[in-house]
Amino acid sequence: MSLNFSLRQDDSMAVKQFAFAKFSEVTEQCFLLFTLSLLMFLASLMGNALIALTIWTNPGLHTPMYFFLANLSLLEIGYTCSVIPKMLQSLVNEARGISREGCATQMFFFLFFGISECCLLAAMAFDRYMAICSPLHYATQMSRWVCVQLALICWGVGCMVGLGQTNYIFSLDFCGPCEIDHFFCDLPPILALACGDTSHNEAAVFVVAILCISSPFLLIIASYGRILAAVLLMPSPEGRHKALSTCSSHLLVVTLFYGSASVTYLRPKTSHSPGTDKLLALFYTVVTPMLNPIIYSLQNKEVKAALRRTLGKRNV
Repeated sequence: MSLNFSLRQDDSMAVKQFAFAKFSEVTEQCFLLFTLSLLMFLASLMGNALIALTIWTNPGLHTPMYFFLANLSLLEIGYTCSVIPKMLQSLVNEARGISREGCATQMFFFLFFGISECCLLAAMAFDRYMAICSPLHYATQMSRWVCVQLALICWGVGCMVGLGQTNYIFSLDFCGPCEIDHFFCDLPPILALACGDTSHNEAAVFVVAILCISSPFLLIIASYGRILAAVLLMPSPEGRHKALSTCSSHLLVVTLFYGSASVTYLRPKTSHSPGTDKLLALFYTVVTPMLNPIIYSLQNKEVKAALRRTLGKRNV
């Protein structure tokens, strides 16, 4: 896929190279953050790759719920890989620069994977709603082709939003300073470097956040509202426990992901501070992707059993 970003480079005064700000002037602090981030990054990669591999290689997990979980793991891998390697390099290397084209590419992939994940979490909630509230029609209404279509829509929306926002932001002129007060090319710190009026771009970022964060979240809330109503009407405690246990992992992941994303992109501009934004970004780019495989493997007996079979085969 060719990324045709509208990078205006005809202006000799425009910034062609950016540089990420230092996390700290204290070398020991940077080394500690590098070590922790590297360990969590590797744990995230291995955990998500193992979840995806386990689902694809175990026929018993070829169901809509696990199909979406495998897609979530792939999105998490792409999401972390779009941000963390460059951050790790900046922590241990004085060369913290990134070209304008490189910054645009990083922003596109960050938005692509992030927005796709927002939509996929809503699709996963809809799947749980259909399984619990309409069990007799679940197999036909959530067929493999329907699941593939939903996943393609999620990935497609992420791609379109990523291309649109990246093109819109990088059509601006950047006249300096060239230091990004962040560890990756996120939207607010890049807009802060642009020349002239950026109010339209800021409004576009807010609208996209409303549509792509709040709207899927409201769909998730509506789905779980219907699920809760259906569970309360179930006659047996065992049935209620089983229904709720299949949703608990997803609810925890939704809380972690949407909580940090909402605080980052939906709070007023005046309340933003570089230090707080960096801490929040570390949480949703490093910590959350590492926790997701742990949450799903610990909370789900089928995944745990399949993981043991997969690891057992590899050790034979």
